[in-house]
Amino acid sequence: MELNEVLSEDIIDLNLKGTTKDEILHELSQHLYDNGYISDVDQFVKDIYVRESLGITGAGNHIAIPHGKSSVVKKITIAIGRSDHYVEWESYDDQPVNLFFLFCVSDDEGFAQNHMRLLAKLAGKIGNDDLCEELQNAKTPAEVIEILTRD
Repeated sequence: MELNEVLSEDIIDLNLKGTTKDEILHELSQHLYDNGYISDVDQFVKDIYVRESLGITGAGNHIAIPHGKSSVVKKITIAIGRSDHYVEWESYDDQPVNLFFLFCVSDDEGFAQNHMRLLAKLAGKIGNDDLCEELQNAKTPAEVIEILTRD
């Protein structure tokens, strides 16, 4: 599974309003629900918090990669959000976050390999400081997808 197979403009929001971790997770989850990727926002958010309790999802560089591994997932994707303000988040560099990649994956064991492959591909991309800066300055969801899927 490749990033271009799971990214979609309809679940990229470059104007997130939430000011807390909980508000951000709910806002992105609502986009997933509204576009048919999950069947229950509250259960999905509960499942995100189960994963959050296992370890830090702030990757540094003002980026967080929370995971929603849940039985309410209907289709694998990654919701992407950016805010014009920083949000407190547990992070490896102890910095707040304003760019969020919410993994939306089924808790079915058969999907674990795809999840890990997607995570590795995304991690490779966001490890590049120049690419992170491009993502911070992207003007449209289409531009975000282009940045993340180029070779």
